[in-house]
Amino acid sequence: MSQALPAVMSDPLTNRGTAFTTEERERLELVGWLPDAVLSLEEQHRRTYEQLQRQPDALAKNVYLEQLHDRNEVLYYRVLGEHLTELLPIVYDPTVGDAIKRYSHEYRRPRGVFLSIDRPQDVRPAFQRRGLGPDDVDLLVVTDAQEILGIGDWGVNGVQISVGKLAVYTAAAGLHPDRCVPVVLDVGTDNETLLNDPLYLGVRRSRTRGKRYDEFVAAYMETAAELFPHALLHFEDFGPDNARRILEQNADRYRIFNDDLQGTGAITLAAVVSALKVTGIPFRDQRLVIFGAGTAGVGIADQLVEAMVRDGLEPADAARRVWLVDKQGLLTDDMDDLRDYQRGYARPAAEVRGWSDEGGIDLPATVRGARPTLLIGTSTATGAFTREVVTAMAQHVERPVIFPLSNPTERIEAMPADLLTWSDGKALIATGIPVDPVELNGVRHVIGQANNALLYPGLGLGTVVSRARRVTPGMLLAAAEAVAGQARVGAPGASLLPPVADLRASSATVAVAVARAAISDGVAENSPEDLVQAVQDAMWQPRYESLPDAGSAR
Repeated sequence: MSQALPAVMSDPLTNRGTAFTTEERERLELVGWLPDAVLSLEEQHRRTYEQLQRQPDALAKNVYLEQLHDRNEVLYYRVLGEHLTELLPIVYDPTVGDAIKRYSHEYRRPRGVFLSIDRPQDVRPAFQRRGLGPDDVDLLVVTDAQEILGIGDWGVNGVQISVGKLAVYTAAAGLHPDRCVPVVLDVGTDNETLLNDPLYLGVRRSRTRGKRYDEFVAAYMETAAELFPHALLHFEDFGPDNARRILEQNADRYRIFNDDLQGTGAITLAAVVSALKVTGIPFRDQRLVIFGAGTAGVGIADQLVEAMVRDGLEPADAARRVWLVDKQGLLTDDMDDLRDYQRGYARPAAEVRGWSDEGGIDLPATVRGARPTLLIGTSTATGAFTREVVTAMAQHVERPVIFPLSNPTERIEAMPADLLTWSDGKALIATGIPVDPVELNGVRHVIGQANNALLYPGLGLGTVVSRARRVTPGMLLAAAEAVAGQARVGAPGASLLPPVADLRASSATVAVAVARAAISDGVAENSPEDLVQAVQDAMWQPRYESLPDAGSAR
């Protein structure tokens, strides 16, 4: 009969494999379990990265890294942190989408808290049995996986979203992995492929809605907030109606954050802040057209309207400077199929009558009629920003600000090279995908990526350090301005956003600004005299620490 692996080697946060020293092997009763050689963390990192590079494709690399994550967390985060620009798309968007699709078939090791709509009575014991006290958790990332990364409803498989998001929090901002908890709310799925898959691991019925759903989500929030009173509750990839309703009803009660709404809006705001440094046009004079009026698009509208209000406009006046265009065209108040969160931006039908002779008012007609200074795409409609649209915009604004934010590449509204060509190099651009620099008329245009990872890790860290009771608009603005402040936009063609390569240092800068805003807004329970040092002290480093005696994993 085979013997059980020693506890210190079974726990991925204490296991260090071949890096256990001779003294540790004797003290922890590991003699005979490992080859003779003792490697340093750097040597392990070098070998692991070589093995990773030999994997045949992105999904294979994702699987390899998840296996490493399950075996040795310190080494996993050392590799991820050293190669963050390269590996961020592997551990998260877009490769995690393929991993999610394969989750039930590739299932290896449970990671996270699984809560089933069929057993709401298990919500509390599921957390209590983790043995975590009220001061042991800084962050929970929860999903119900209804709207994942453009791939839709993936039920319990979506737990990988929570796991991947937390990996970015740790690698980018140093949130301690042992103080972060991934959670999935399994409320069923409308994905017929999953429902007919005999290996699917989730609740095998259509997605629960209505009162029962709301009570289940409320039970999660109440329990998590009670058991872990200082933790940030991060919501990810909920359906648009649920996401907005949950946030609006609970933002003043719980310490919650929705990255799809607030994070996307704030990182776009950061890019706009940089663009306006170039154009010189203040927020109060902006005119905004958003193509794609879903969760992300309306979240962006909310953030930019907040900026206009801070710049002197009344809320109603700011909202009137926004035009939302969706599948049915420009959203107007006489439409019967508007979602609740879209209604505040619907234009009076009488106001836009005559903009089109063909019924619905499409994007080109909206651009001609609204004369926007900002054009933002969250539509996933490939090629929607045509030469006609860009030319019409450039006719009335010297430096058009155009952000095709949809991803992946095959979904983007326009490629930057085309936008620059059609605007004679005058467009100010940010994208949702990484894009190589564009050379035009002797100018090298560096295209900034509006990647939420530039913002939410630092926002989370700043919230944790300040122990903010809630995430305020001021904290979101501070995060956006801190990101924008790291971009140097003075040179022609300069990027509107900082590079992902400096993410850890960038996250620390964002965290300081967020903590300072929490203190200013009166929601901080902790107000360190030296915020810079407090943030540095809070950032976990992937290195091997002292270990417990034999028989104890921690």
